[in-house]
Amino acid sequence: MIWAQSAGSFWMPPQASTTAQEVDWVFYLIYWIALFFFLLIVGIMTVFVIQFRKREGWTEEESHESHTALEITWTVIPILIVLVIFFFGFRTYMDIHLAPANTLDIWVTGQKWQWFFKYPNGHIDENLHIPVDTPVKLILSSEDVTHSLFIPAFRLKMDAVPGRLTTAWTKAIQTGTFPVYCAEYCGTGHSDMFAEATVHEPGGYETWLEEASNLLKQMTPVEAGAVLYKRKGCAQCHTLDGSADDGPTFLGLFGHSVKLADGSTVTVNEDYIRRSILEPGAQIVAGFDNIMPTYQGKLKEDEIAAIIEYLKTLTKP
Repeated sequence: MIWAQSAGSFWMPPQASTTAQEVDWVFYLIYWIALFFFLLIVGIMTVFVIQFRKREGWTEEESHESHTALEITWTVIPILIVLVIFFFGFRTYMDIHLAPANTLDIWVTGQKWQWFFKYPNGHIDENLHIPVDTPVKLILSSEDVTHSLFIPAFRLKMDAVPGRLTTAWTKAIQTGTFPVYCAEYCGTGHSDMFAEATVHEPGGYETWLEEASNLLKQMTPVEAGAVLYKRKGCAQCHTLDGSADDGPTFLGLFGHSVKLADGSTVTVNEDYIRRSILEPGAQIVAGFDNIMPTYQGKLKEDEIAAIIEYLKTLTKP
């Protein structure tokens, strides 16, 4: 994972978005208030423990009457402090969640265990790419369970919930590459569900998008298939070393017969692979669960063909 050039503070990563400074201000407001009262209370407790410790000849005295003014004081002051924190916190929350007009809209899909980012021209990538100094709205959904998109440098965190759409927005002010995580435990592969957010210089985003969208024009089908294997999430469940994961290994798969969950046997050919990509629940290999999402509408026919050509090269020694 590559961090941007600028380092953050002791507590925080770089402030790479317009909302980062505001979020950090609220964080440090709460931090210093909490630290002040922690030291105050612990200090007073220490003084009391020393001054009023039990000594020889000590006798118990009757308790004093309540001090109304003191009780009102230590009730009102915390209420005022909480109201101040609420005001600045709510204002920051609204600034983060209400996107401005004319944003660059990017659709984000979370699934076990990878992020997919769909750009305006239809290109889907496993990493986030955005232009600097441009408002970007992220529209999130989930294919399976609840995930949470977390970009610390942007101070952005939003859940991707099955069956609904959620949104968040950001405006990056610093170029570089920043880590992207899932902040919601979503299964055994949760700790591996990370990506990168790259903020491009002016003009760099458009150049990257054009090149990334023409992957099949720049590579052979086998080379493109190898890239798509990683980019489209195949690597999350299908290994290349012969070991089984959440799905069958791709090593030596093409051209061999596999036993299906219904007891029948099928030869892995081009049609079987294509159908497994578009209708993953139709012919499930015995011993595996039906957890693979459909790639209908996510992969073009030439991309499916490239993946098939790549699988043909994965023969056992």
